[in-house]
Amino acid sequence: MPGELCWLSAVELAGEIRARRVSPSEVVDDALARIDRLNPQLNAIVTRCDDAARQRAREIESALARGDEVGPLAGVPITVKDLHLTAGLRTTFGSKLYEDFVPERDSPIVERLRRAGAIIIGKTNTAEFGLVPLTCSALLGDAHNPWDPARNTGGSSGGSAAAVACGIGPLATGSDGGGSIRVPAAFCGVFGLKPHLGRIPHIPFPRGWESLSHQGVLTRTVRDTALALDVLAGPLEADRWSLPAPTASYLAACDGEIAGLRLAWSPGLGSFDVEPEVLAVLRASVEKFARLGCKIDEVELDLPDLGPAQQTIVLCEASAALGPRREEWERVPFAATRKLLTNADRMTYQDLIQAQWARDAYAERIAPLFANYDALLTAVTPIPATLNGTLGPKEINGQKQRALFWLNFCVPFNMTGQPAASLPVGFTPQGLPVGLQLVGRRFDEATLLRLAAAYEAAYPWVDQRPPLAR
Repeated sequence: MPGELCWLSAVELAGEIRARRVSPSEVVDDALARIDRLNPQLNAIVTRCDDAARQRAREIESALARGDEVGPLAGVPITVKDLHLTAGLRTTFGSKLYEDFVPERDSPIVERLRRAGAIIIGKTNTAEFGLVPLTCSALLGDAHNPWDPARNTGGSSGGSAAAVACGIGPLATGSDGGGSIRVPAAFCGVFGLKPHLGRIPHIPFPRGWESLSHQGVLTRTVRDTALALDVLAGPLEADRWSLPAPTASYLAACDGEIAGLRLAWSPGLGSFDVEPEVLAVLRASVEKFARLGCKIDEVELDLPDLGPAQQTIVLCEASAALGPRREEWERVPFAATRKLLTNADRMTYQDLIQAQWARDAYAERIAPLFANYDALLTAVTPIPATLNGTLGPKEINGQKQRALFWLNFCVPFNMTGQPAASLPVGFTPQGLPVGLQLVGRRFDEATLLRLAAAYEAAYPWVDQRPPLAR
């Protein structure tokens, strides 16, 4: 068993630990040894807490020996994105401004995971303040994709995705303001759900992203995400975006039937380009949903590019948040984020209001689709993982693309707040993972989990392990 602990799911590990067939100390030691072996190549873990993790493991063992009640994730090792506050454990936000910052409180997502018995073994690499969709910063460096170390993990939850893909814990926290859970999940071949805005509460620090950032987790299996959502969902009085508690278990939703569900398939989400090798994998996965009994319609959508509007909102909020430390920050930033903040200085309040109106118009335009369909299928990204040090190709199919064009498929559903997931569905001929995006109706994570769990059962991916992890 110990040699295979790293590949057990959170659901399996929690069951083995509760049954006392394996100890939390064994599991934690296995995960820490894996960091020792793999992290020099991945740069996924940027802050460790070995002693605290081992101490917590011993505490849970004692509780089990006494017959005490333990949480549903008791003894399960997890990693935490370095944008999430961890009391007593360094939190850098990927910035030299916070290189030595140790918060006194946890983010709500961390607090709830700890309360459920999860054991934090480290913090994961992220972009500076999450501002770029690649995991890279002047402080933390590049995260390396476990399928090809010359490529990036995507961002900004890239360290979390790489850690999970390589068996460094079955679950890692993430956040998604424009694709930052879904893009790394797609690039690293794991499952990533962006729940509905407010499903998992959040209190931003530093400020910014309030109306865009969705909290969630990255996992290797759908049921692990569902279990985590059962633990994490529910209101928080201090978070005005937080939603009421769900009325049913998300883990139970994974057992639901999907035959007869109506799915809309939009390869280009309107008029966006997709690389042919990626599109071929996506089409094959859509056909698999049809074989599982879903009714698929390829739909024509007339939708605008929301990227510029989303960037306006993000940059205005980030610029305001950094205002008190702006002079200090300008001496230490990553070049990419300095350019973004320079762009923010040219924006006006009219730009910000018009960006908000653009998101309202998009939500109104896409709403009729979800009156007729249970979910929308489209790309997560139109390209596979980008090379480190680049922002991806400048064109697709001979068509020139704007900067960060590969977020075109993710950004809209941060702007509308709907739940959306990245499902691992295959590989390019070069062996790079491809993710299919499942977009649900407002507040309906359960249907996405049903669809994803049924697909996983029929076409499992969990045994497809990256070269670095074998």
